[in-house]
Amino acid sequence: HEDPSVALQKFVSALERHLAVAATKRDGSDEALNKAYEQLEDCFLGYEEALQQTYGEYLPFEQAEDQ
Repeated sequence: HEDPSVALQKFVSALERHLAVAATKRDGSDEALNKAYEQLEDCFLGYEEALQQTYGEYLPFEQAEDQ
């Protein structure tokens, strides 16, 4: 399993990418924003899994469910 420190770095980078893309979002559907969202989701889940596997801990929030 992945080291929690590495997973955290990936999660923070994904948050930064998402913010950068959101700040330059164009009207309508934006493929770059969709990709940044998916990467953020994957990194969130990866970090949570690394915490759970290494320390038996979970994050204090949950992933939003699709509507």
